[in-house]
Amino acid sequence: MKEQFDPPIISVVGFSGAGKTTLLEKLIGVLSSRGYRVGSIKHDVHGFEFDKPGKDSWRHKHAGATTTLISSHHQIGMVMDVDHDHTPDELKVFFRNMDIIITEGYKQGNKPKLEIFRHDVHEAPLCRKDDHLIALISDVSIDLGVPQFSLDDTDGLADFLISSFDLDV
Repeated sequence: MKEQFDPPIISVVGFSGAGKTTLLEKLIGVLSSRGYRVGSIKHDVHGFEFDKPGKDSWRHKHAGATTTLISSHHQIGMVMDVDHDHTPDELKVFFRNMDIIITEGYKQGNKPKLEIFRHDVHEAPLCRKDDHLIALISDVSIDLGVPQFSLDDTDGLADFLISSFDLDV
């Protein structure tokens, strides 16, 4: 496995209910099973509550800690107050030695995008005029001038990413 200091960041975008999370689960599974170190970022424009009320780390945070980290022998989790919505490039510092970083969201961003589109969820793709769209994953055939994959072709999509971003294991 080569040392990766600047892994590509790919954004999976689409309308709510299109299946972004399901696609990401499958794609991360395929890439991981092939030996790639995959980082993921979930963008939440609505905000979130990460910790469990009443737990020690939650109590630390609500007592006034600006950053709270919980660590065990197999995981680390961190909650940090921030002053702005961080871009994937700003968050990259948390993903040392990854081969690829895949985000869910950041549809307004400038990273290469994979759009998942379901005709029964919306009338037209979200990124049909976006220069950053590199592939469409859909249940219908639409010519957007980019490669298209069926909803269940995660192996083909993984091959496309490996080839497009020159990923090596």
